[in-house]
Amino acid sequence: MISPVAWVRDRLGERRAALLLLVALLVLAVLPVVALPAARCEVFGSGCRTPVQEKRADPVAAERAPTPLDVATRGSYAALGDSYSAGVGAEATPADHNPLERCHRTSKAYYNEVAHAFRFAKGTSFWACSGAKTRDVLDGHGGEPPQIGRIGRDTSLITISIGGNDVGFSTVLAGCVVRLPWSKGCAAQGGEIAGKMSDLRQNLPALLAEITARAPYARVIVMGYPKAFSEVSGVDGDNITVSDQRWLNARAYDLGQLIRQAVQEADARKAATRGHGSVEFVDAYSAFAGHEVGSRDAYMNGLTVNLPALEAEPRSYHPTVAGQHALAQLFIAQIKKGPGRPLS
Repeated sequence: MISPVAWVRDRLGERRAALLLLVALLVLAVLPVVALPAARCEVFGSGCRTPVQEKRADPVAAERAPTPLDVATRGSYAALGDSYSAGVGAEATPADHNPLERCHRTSKAYYNEVAHAFRFAKGTSFWACSGAKTRDVLDGHGGEPPQIGRIGRDTSLITISIGGNDVGFSTVLAGCVVRLPWSKGCAAQGGEIAGKMSDLRQNLPALLAEITARAPYARVIVMGYPKAFSEVSGVDGDNITVSDQRWLNARAYDLGQLIRQAVQEADARKAATRGHGSVEFVDAYSAFAGHEVGSRDAYMNGLTVNLPALEAEPRSYHPTVAGQHALAQLFIAQIKKGPGRPLS
């Protein structure tokens, strides 16, 4: 039998056969390098490449890490609290002056701005009431039903200011400013305030516990109180001295620190038990810096006296429309920012 090489040599001649053989050898040498890298990797152990892993999003991890804004807006928003949340002092329409509106909720209260800043999946509601104390949030006030009954498991955001009426700030201001013969003055009321602060240290944590139990998935944002006075002479016709202004500002600061501590403790308990939601503090003490009572562009109403009753009117030393806007901006920023820890 004639071999293939001999057959090619006979048909093409010796020179052409050698040339064809050389070309065939070159093709066989180059083909594994260029066209068959996988085969070369498998046979010779060289030319192997590590495959690039496709990056895929982890749907479980994404579900476990909602943003603070997601948590706040996936349910309903409720604004609770006292006159600072109701918007007393920020009257802008005839309806805001309605004497039949027992809680004195106004159209320029910070609630309105917060409610329009975000889209809440299950709507918003406004239940803050002027004059409310911690017990009134639980039991009702001024003929209004309990504010606590307005929240539930579908509530995702609660804002609240509370505590000022518990320590009797309106009475204290009356004693400092109206200056009747039987008034005690400012600093002389320190003992009474200290006793009421002691009660609030128990009542506020109890209220926060009740709120978080009723609305376990909510972010609860609690506001401190702004510094009211500019600490300059000439405020309200010198009816309140600079030293009295400093004393009152210091009491507002003390109240803010008490609220902050109660809030931090409530949130720590939630975090320790891996509970849903959060309890957060908004420090409003410096919210009106440069715009306190006595400044050219005050965000706080000055003294308005009801002469027949010989008392300061409710709007006295409450935020103006501009003051409520400043508070709204604090809340909006906190809603976006979150508690500074992961949220379930």
